Amino acid sequence: MNHTLKNSFYRAVLVFGLCLPVLFYGCGPANDGKDSGKVKPALPVMTVNLSDATVTTYYSALLEGKVNVEIRPQVDGTLQTIFVDEGSFVKTGQPLFKIDDRVYREQYNSALASQHAAESRLVIAKLDEEKLVPLVQNKVIADIQLKTAKASMHAAQAAVEQAKAATRSAQVSLDYTVIKAPVSGYIGKIPLRLGSLVSKNQNEWLTLLSDVSEIYAYFSMSENDYMRFRQKYPGATIQDKLKQVSPVSLTMSDGTLYSEKGSIGSISGQFDQTTASIRIRAVFPNPHGLLRTGNTGKVAIESQLHKVLQVPQAATVELQDKVFVFVVGKGNKVKKQVVTVFGKSANNVIVSTGLKPGDTILTAGIEKLQDGTIISPVKNSASREETGK
Repeated sequence: MNHTLKNSFYRAVLVFGLCLPVLFYGCGPANDGKDSGKVKPALPVMTVNLSDATVTTYYSALLEGKVNVEIRPQVDGTLQTIFVDEGSFVKTGQPLFKIDDRVYREQYNSALASQHAAESRLVIAKLDEEKLVPLVQNKVIADIQLKTAKASMHAAQAAVEQAKAATRSAQVSLDYTVIKAPVSGYIGKIPLRLGSLVSKNQNEWLTLLSDVSEIYAYFSMSENDYMRFRQKYPGATIQDKLKQVSPVSLTMSDGTLYSEKGSIGSISGQFDQTTASIRIRAVFPNPHGLLRTGNTGKVAIESQLHKVLQVPQAATVELQDKVFVFVVGKGNKVKKQVVTVFGKSANNVIVSTGLKPGDTILTAGIEKLQDGTIISPVKNSASREETGK
């Protein structure tokens, strides 16, 4: 019996010894050849080359009417009548406000009465002079009396002129009680109400009147952009250069394109030292009054560039204020590359640094791509043709 147990034990040890290498083999590390067979993502690529481009640069702009007039009182008094409402359109000379005129009307009447009295005294002085002339000629009276009468007449004439000036001054003050529109335009906010006491020395205006037949779009251009802008157009002076600039367009705050084209009207004489930028004014016609003072938008300036590098905007990714593209290197390994973008042309962006002619970049599928990934490149002829326009 003991012999049988020993034989069984030896057989079990033999079987276990034969199976052990198989177990170790099955539990060993994965075959290196498995990674080499991993599927590489097939992604579209293009070769970057120099080409000409029409670049559109956008500048944030603040819109103002051609004329913005602060309507202020010229005399003191109580606001008696408001003829217009906020936002209404008025024409030149149309009444806007009326100040209680009773005091000024009485001042005018008093000045007019004083003028009439002075004119009457002048008539009397002339009669006195005329009466003395024949008496002096006949040597009835001394010549000194006629000279005195003439002096009195001249004094009466001066008094009349003084009285007329006082009447005109009173008339001006009376006219100022009715405040009229100096230009045609739209009425802004009216902060005061009927019965408010107004003064010619007050800081607050009655309203702001804007002539928006033309709209001025003010925007700032960086020093580098301005230098390129100046070098781009021929002309001895800034005004000569501005005549060569193509019409500009305006995108309104809601993203819609304004129907009228504009022009660059003027450039400020100096840079803002705090922002290192210069202020520029574009002028847009506004025949339907769609644009108003205080609107915002973006002025778009187009320019022609020659022999620049441009890539599809879809080939770029922005992260932490930096723009990246994926460059395909040796062994089709991709590398994230920082580039500098200074303009847009249709669906492309213009790259100034970070790429060179002949570089190959990815044009799609970059959203979740990791730096160093090996890809299977697919030539994207459509993108290459598009950037070559």
